Amino acid sequence: MSFFQYLKDKRNFFILNVIIMFFVSLMMIVSTDSRNAVSNIVYTNVVIFFIVAIYVIIEYYYNREFYRELNDLVESNHEEFLATLPKPRNDEQLLYLELLKKVNSVHGDRLQKLYNEKMDHQDFITSWIHEVKVPIAAGRLLMENSNGRTVEYLVDKFEDELDRIENYVEQALYYSRIDSFSKDYFISEVVLDQVAKNSVKKFAKSFINKQIRFHMDNIEQVVHTDSKWLGFIMDQVFSNSLKYTGEGGEISVQFEEDRKEKRLQIQDTGIGIKPEDISRVFEKGFTGSIGRSHAKSTGLGLYLAKEMALKLGHDLSIHSEDGKYTKVIIHFPKIRNYYHL
Repeated sequence: MSFFQYLKDKRNFFILNVIIMFFVSLMMIVSTDSRNAVSNIVYTNVVIFFIVAIYVIIEYYYNREFYRELNDLVESNHEEFLATLPKPRNDEQLLYLELLKKVNSVHGDRLQKLYNEKMDHQDFITSWIHEVKVPIAAGRLLMENSNGRTVEYLVDKFEDELDRIENYVEQALYYSRIDSFSKDYFISEVVLDQVAKNSVKKFAKSFINKQIRFHMDNIEQVVHTDSKWLGFIMDQVFSNSLKYTGEGGEISVQFEEDRKEKRLQIQDTGIGIKPEDISRVFEKGFTGSIGRSHAKSTGLGLYLAKEMALKLGHDLSIHSEDGKYTKVIIHFPKIRNYYHL
């Protein structure tokens, strides 16, 4: 900062001094002998002018190093500028520097969040591409080895692979809409029985092919939710249950209610989850020992289901015993304020 710029910044201080001296001079005129008034006024104004000038010059040179270092920092391309900030000379400068550090910290946190989201998105796309290529490759193998196969057999197998592709596409669609969820939901009274039946119908072929029994209690219960998003949550739960339940197994749906909440329980007689994995099953991309022993695990279904449930004001919990069963519970709290969703 040049001396001229410094004086310009002090203009309010100079105006205040002029007003004060004008008042002092006026009081001296009306209260002293007119013969000596002029000389006294001139003497007083000159002395005070020099005092003010000396004060301004000393203050400028006291702060000049701070302003010079700050100016050099502004003109430089130094990325780690916080480490080279000049030492403040007064509380005002200290306050500005603290504000600068806070703004930089907030900006850094936002950049880190954006970077993490970008990496998550990139990981998801990479994983999704690998997963969707499997049924495509399976379809090509069916075409290459179609000799001797009946049309009904080929259609049936192609339908299975198309169902897998459709499920992956649906996962990608819902994953891309998580951030814009607040613009795409409608809370209303929904009958659980109907949503569950619609979800089971999508997987009817898998139930038949694996001869898995399905049992559902009479759950004509009403909850406040969005039927489309709740349907997606159930789809992911049923899809997981069917993946890890062997032939001749069973999947059941039950309903419970108490004073605080309503609960929809989906239980299978599948391979279960190991105790060390149970606390991480809702993490994105986590497959645990199941993912290592079952190549068809993507680690996205339960993550998306959990995220959607929380955004709807519900919750998801899971209980399991390795080798025996897995139970996923959708919680519907009774006291809700959906205005804040």
